[in-house]
Amino acid sequence: MAKNNPNQNPEKFRDSIGTLQEDGKRNWMYPKKVSGKFYRWRTYLSWVLLAILFAGPFIKVGGRPYLLFNIFERKFIIFGAAFWPQDTHLLIFLLLIFFVFIILFTAVFGRVFCGWACPQTLFMEMVFRKIEYWIEGEGNQQRKLNAMPWNGEKLRKKGVKMGIFVFISLMISHTVMAYLIGIDQVVDIVTQPPSENLSGFIGLMAFTGVFLFVFSWFREQACIVVCPYGRLQGVLLDANSINVTYDHVRGEPRAPIRKNKVEEEPKGDCVDCSLCVQVCPTGIDIRNGVQMECVNCTACIDACDEVMLKVDRPTGLIRYASDNSVMQQTQKLITPRVKIYSFLLLVLVGAFVALLATRDDLAATVTRFRGMTYQARDTGEISNLYEVTFINKTFDPQEVKLEPENSAYRIEVVGDQNWTLQEQAKFEGRFFLVKDAGEIVSVQEKVTLLLTQNGKVIDKIQTSFMGPIAQD
Repeated sequence: MAKNNPNQNPEKFRDSIGTLQEDGKRNWMYPKKVSGKFYRWRTYLSWVLLAILFAGPFIKVGGRPYLLFNIFERKFIIFGAAFWPQDTHLLIFLLLIFFVFIILFTAVFGRVFCGWACPQTLFMEMVFRKIEYWIEGEGNQQRKLNAMPWNGEKLRKKGVKMGIFVFISLMISHTVMAYLIGIDQVVDIVTQPPSENLSGFIGLMAFTGVFLFVFSWFREQACIVVCPYGRLQGVLLDANSINVTYDHVRGEPRAPIRKNKVEEEPKGDCVDCSLCVQVCPTGIDIRNGVQMECVNCTACIDACDEVMLKVDRPTGLIRYASDNSVMQQTQKLITPRVKIYSFLLLVLVGAFVALLATRDDLAATVTRFRGMTYQARDTGEISNLYEVTFINKTFDPQEVKLEPENSAYRIEVVGDQNWTLQEQAKFEGRFFLVKDAGEIVSVQEKVTLLLTQNGKVIDKIQTSFMGPIAQD
C-alpha cells in the first residue's frame, strides 16, 4: 500500500510488481471478495460471454460450423465464410483490422476489454475464483488454509477444489479443440478409445493441463508476464484515455477518519482504508496511478464506493476517467490520434470488403511433379507430369476441368477422369500435359491452362512445359 512518506520516492512502486516479494519469490494473491454494481454487471456479462463461448462450436449454418479455426488443415470459417491458404491476404486484412481496432479502442477506453471480456479474466475471476471463495472462503481464510499443516479439512477442501478445477479445465479444452477441428471430430475422439485417435487424445490432455496450470497456479501472471497487451499500454494510452483512475485531486492528502479528534489540516476524501489494494487481483495500489498490472476489473471502484457511502462522502473517488478529466475536469475523446486510427480502420475495412466481394469461389494451384523433368513416349510425344490442387470455397459441389489454351497440347488425367469437388473441400489430382516432340521449339515453354467451373472459364493458370533440346 502506498503511503504519503516525504522521504520515499513516489515512483518506487514502479521498480517491482505486486506479485513479487523483495527476495524475488512469488507473492501469492489472496484478493478480498468484492461486491457492488460493477461486479454484478461483469458477472451478468460473463454469463452471456461464456454461454456464447461454449455454444460456439455447436452453432452450425446449413450443417457447417459458424466458427472454425482449423490451423492443422489451414482452413478457417469465420461467421460462415470459409478462408483457405489461398485467402491469406484476406486473413492478413482481418488481423490488421483487429489490431487497429484494439489500438483505437485502447486509445479511447484503455484496457476495458481485459476487465470485462478477456477469456483469461472471465474464467479466472468469474469461474475459478468464485469456486475458490465457495470452497475455501475469503482471501484471509484462503491464506490461513494454505498456511496450516495438511489435515483432514485441508485435504478435503483442496481435493474438492482441484477436482472441480480439473473438470472445468476439461470442458474448456474440449471447447477449444472443437473450435480447432470441429465438434464432430471432438465427439469422435471422446467416444472412441484413446488408441483410435492418439494424437487427438494427447491434444485434449495437453490443453487440459495448460488450462489447469494457468487457472490454478499461474493465474494473474498470465496478464502480467505473458500477455503483451499490458506492456503495450505505455504507447497506446495518453492523458485522454479512459481508465480505472484514482481521483488524486479529490482524494489527497489521504488520512484515516479518527473519532473525537479535530482535524488541524484539510484532508482529502481518501480514508486510507487500503480496501482498493485488498480486492485487487494483481496486488497493485490504484492510487499510484495507471500501471501495467491493472486490468481494469473495477474491483477497486466497487470497494471504494462502498467505503465512501459508509463515511457519507461522494462515490467515484476511483472511477472510469482520464488523467485530463481528473486534472482539468474536461474529457476529450476525439483527439487527432483517434481520428487517424479511425481513418485507418475505415480504409482497412473498405479494402477487406472489396477483396471479399471479388474473391474467387474456386482456387487451383498447378505445379510440376517434384523431381521429374519430361518423359519421351514411343509415340513421338513428350509429356510432363503435374500436380493440381483445387479448393472449393463454396457450399455447393463443383465440376472443374483444366484445358490447355494452345491446341498443340492435350491433357491426360491420371485416375478418375471427373474432377468433382465437394462443398468446402480440397481435392488433389495429377495429370500429364502432352505435346508432339516435333512441335517443341524450346527446352522450357510457357503454357496457359484454362480453369473451367461447371463449363465456364473462370481463370487462367500459367505453368511451364519442359522438353528435349530442339534439333535442327
